[in-house]
Amino acid sequence: MMTYFQTRPKQLPCKMRGVTLMELMIVVVILGILTAVAFPNYQEFTARAKRTEAKSLLLEIASNQERFYLNANRFGSLADLGYADPLVTESGNYTIAIAAPDASNYTAVATYNHGGTERDRCTTFTIDGRGNKTSSGTLGNCWTDQR
Repeated sequence: MMTYFQTRPKQLPCKMRGVTLMELMIVVVILGILTAVAFPNYQEFTARAKRTEAKSLLLEIASNQERFYLNANRFGSLADLGYADPLVTESGNYTIAIAAPDASNYTAVATYNHGGTERDRCTTFTIDGRGNKTSSGTLGNCWTDQR
């Protein structure tokens, strides 16, 4: 016979609930592998987007220079074209300047502002009044290379 102070031992439930440490570690390892694969691709994608932004702004300036030349019979400065001087891309990664425009030619240069691995890859983009596109950096021709 059981008294008031004596209790029956409780039995553990048949099915345990929760996550074991091993399961948690497997999830952490899988997330680490996915991050190791995805992060370099993300960095490359953002670097390409920065370069594309600079190239498209230079092409826009070239188009506006042609329009300005038809009206004024000379090439204009950034201020003449209605841009801020110096002009910085929307993301703030490239600064664009026009070096000494005159009646016969202009040269617009986009220069990378920040450090890191991208600085060495495509340091500058250049376009002139004759449509010549050049670039400097370790990537090669940054106008055409999509890496």
